[in-house]
Amino acid sequence: MQCPAKGNEKMKVATWNVNSIRIREQQVVEWLSRHRVDVLCLQETKVVDRDFPRAAFESLGYHLSILGQKSYNGVAMLSLQPPESVRLGFASVSGADADGFDEQKRAIAGVWGGVRIVNLYVPNGSEAGSEKYDYKLRWLKALKVYLEKLQQSGEELCVCGDFNVALEDIDIYKPEGRENHIMATPQERQALRETLGELKDAFRKFTTEGGHFSWWDYRAGGFQRNRGWRIDHIYLSSGLYDQATGCHIDVKPRQGDQPSDHAPVIVEF
Repeated sequence: MQCPAKGNEKMKVATWNVNSIRIREQQVVEWLSRHRVDVLCLQETKVVDRDFPRAAFESLGYHLSILGQKSYNGVAMLSLQPPESVRLGFASVSGADADGFDEQKRAIAGVWGGVRIVNLYVPNGSEAGSEKYDYKLRWLKALKVYLEKLQQSGEELCVCGDFNVALEDIDIYKPEGRENHIMATPQERQALRETLGELKDAFRKFTTEGGHFSWWDYRAGGFQRNRGWRIDHIYLSSGLYDQATGCHIDVKPRQGDQPSDHAPVIVEF
């Protein structure tokens, strides 16, 4: 797998909050059987590393890079080619983790073909003004430092995951009152914009209208009524953004039995 900037080979990367890999294992296996993406980034795996169901994915030819945690959080990267390198958590890039952000397993990064792919599970924040909300804003500041350090390498960057932030009103089915709603407050949006810097939203390169979402509440027929939010994103450095040929949300897994409340997002460059 070559870096698209250096060769003609294309790369497909997907991100998916699976809301427990042990519950969704078969769904992810079936999805990968149909969509042979080069790298699949998973969030909310909710399992320690030794208990991750490796065999089913390895039988499909995927290599696994895992950073897990019991019952909560957890991220993993499944790749058709072994990564050239893997970084676990913020401290592996930014230095000492004085604020203890790496206690929650939310960040993993790998390099394939000269492209550094970052897989993130941003804290939800619970509600505006809460301790968890403050933690989310501080976590995003730590992410900013982390991404700035990674960009110093000069590699093209693909940053994806569940960001738990809808950056624009068109990313919400009903934006009225959103300024007081977690995942859409002005502080969260500003923090994420500052964190991303020059990185660009791959999905919005190809789709500019509203009504496209990646997460729907299980309650009150959220998916059936398309009462969703677009909070799962893929952001690209300028070189990859220019080379991107498509980015879409695959809603089909959300239509199945006992689905995750999120849908996969796929980019090709």
